[in-house]
Amino acid sequence: MDWNGKRVVILGGARQGQAAARWFVCHDAIVTVNDRRSSEAMSAARSALAELPITWVLGSHPVEILDAADVLCISGGIPLDNPLVLAALQRGLPLTNDTQIFMEVAPCRTVGITGSAGKTTTTTLVGQMAGIALGDKAFVGGNIGDPLLNYVDEMTPDALAILEISSFQLEQMTISPNIAAVLNITPNHLDRHGSMQAYTAAKRRILEFQHAGDTAVLNRSDPGSWDLHSEIHGRLVSFGSGALPAGQEGTYLADDILHMRQHSVEIPLLRQDQIRLRGEHNVMNVLAAFAIGSAAGLPLDAMLTAAQEFRGVAHRLEFVREWNGVQWYNDSIATAPERTMADIHSFTEPIVLLLGGRDKNLPWDELAGLVRQRVEHVVLFGEAAEKIASALDQATGPLPLTLDRCQSLQEAVQAAARVAKPGSIVLLSPGGTSFDQFEDFEQRGKAFRKWVSELS
Repeated sequence: MDWNGKRVVILGGARQGQAAARWFVCHDAIVTVNDRRSSEAMSAARSALAELPITWVLGSHPVEILDAADVLCISGGIPLDNPLVLAALQRGLPLTNDTQIFMEVAPCRTVGITGSAGKTTTTTLVGQMAGIALGDKAFVGGNIGDPLLNYVDEMTPDALAILEISSFQLEQMTISPNIAAVLNITPNHLDRHGSMQAYTAAKRRILEFQHAGDTAVLNRSDPGSWDLHSEIHGRLVSFGSGALPAGQEGTYLADDILHMRQHSVEIPLLRQDQIRLRGEHNVMNVLAAFAIGSAAGLPLDAMLTAAQEFRGVAHRLEFVREWNGVQWYNDSIATAPERTMADIHSFTEPIVLLLGGRDKNLPWDELAGLVRQRVEHVVLFGEAAEKIASALDQATGPLPLTLDRCQSLQEAVQAAARVAKPGSIVLLSPGGTSFDQFEDFEQRGKAFRKWVSELS
């Protein structure tokens, strides 16, 4: 599309909205950025774009700004039932977002990775594999780091773009990456999507617009992902803990060794104990990364080097410190009970678990049952504390669970420090979002690290 003179309203002025604003201005569009936050709250964003001819409409979402709009560009955090979005749909205005625009104009092959858990770890590892193989021709971003729209104009046809793509971004998109991976689909973001059917439909869109020459990467061990195999339009590459079906390409775990089948050749990759990350879920993430890297044609030596050197991503089961014989771990990204369950399964040591934050209308019962089986002490904090406490009260198990309730995460850290004994684990794996007390999970994780480092 020729954007010269097109009037674009960008809804949301965070990093995705800012990337879109820069790109549209550079392509001669007339840009308005609208955000319900105040001018003071948006001062950093306005400073970042100060040199660009942008109109700012802040403090509310007035429908009148659509009177002079040809396109509405929606940041990922904006729900589709936002009144301005609904008004745009009623007027027949086309919708887009920064990832959609990137996919339309990218001159190179694209890899898109989505899933309820493990997206960032897998995307980062694939990015490191590609970085070793391709150097500065490997680009990693999307829902993590910088939106790749910031870099698309410098990409060349021999580059490789690797994107983490959220369900929020996917529900607006009408284009699929050349290699599309669905790591898993478990209950998440139901406060936004309303139902598992709608959430699954959003995830499925990453496959819907692929062509015969494209590749889908699915998880054989996850029903939500594997159920999408009927949606595949091109080649299938799979990963999982079980046996790889005859004639299929992909990765698998057998006898504690990760294997890959590529062009009918069985290739042993590495031992499970060579993975530096804790937890079975991270074994699956590494299997996924090898499957995606293989689908992208990355050389085996580059993939092996990256996998053996990879130490994980901040705020994702991140080791913080050992203090008084207790190891402290930060998984602030665990914003769903399912993710917390995976974290609990990553340890054999006694666990002091910090649970809380803001609920996303997700079920806590299964997690509560596991807590009663595996956790010695729970510290609850934030808005979801009462709902979690109720689930724990109704669960049964062999452990005589003890429990503290705190208002804030800082108080929860102090409470955990009082009860944790040498040889145990203190695990921040909240199960809820950070938005009751923090801007995002990263701010929560940084605060947790700070307060843990100050224990003395």
